[in-house]
Amino acid sequence: MNDVTSPAAPGRRDASGRPPGRIGSAVCAVVLLVAHFVTAYLLLLAYAAEPAGPWDTETASHSGFAAGTALGVTVVVALLTVLFVKAQWLRRWWFVVPMVTALAALLRLTILAPEL
Repeated sequence: MNDVTSPAAPGRRDASGRPPGRIGSAVCAVVLLVAHFVTAYLLLLAYAAEPAGPWDTETASHSGFAAGTALGVTVVVALLTVLFVKAQWLRRWWFVVPMVTALAALLRLTILAPEL
């Protein structure tokens, strides 16, 4: 039952008993990496926006919009990560990045929001 020549780790098999394909894992990783870069860029915009003074409400609004959009993208990425991990194309450590970006976006929307 246990094939010694199998390139996959023990326990990493799909429903048919075969190890998951490397192409599927690579495609999933690329999709998630692109989404993580988009989220990181939105968070960079959110954290870089600092109002010039009490009259600059537009900058504070843009910061909130960028952080909210980053949080939305993070939710989609987390759902994709659940799908890819359930299909055994990726490992569970991929959940770390959506958790960190969600925390960063929530902090920017709440505690670290720009002061007017």
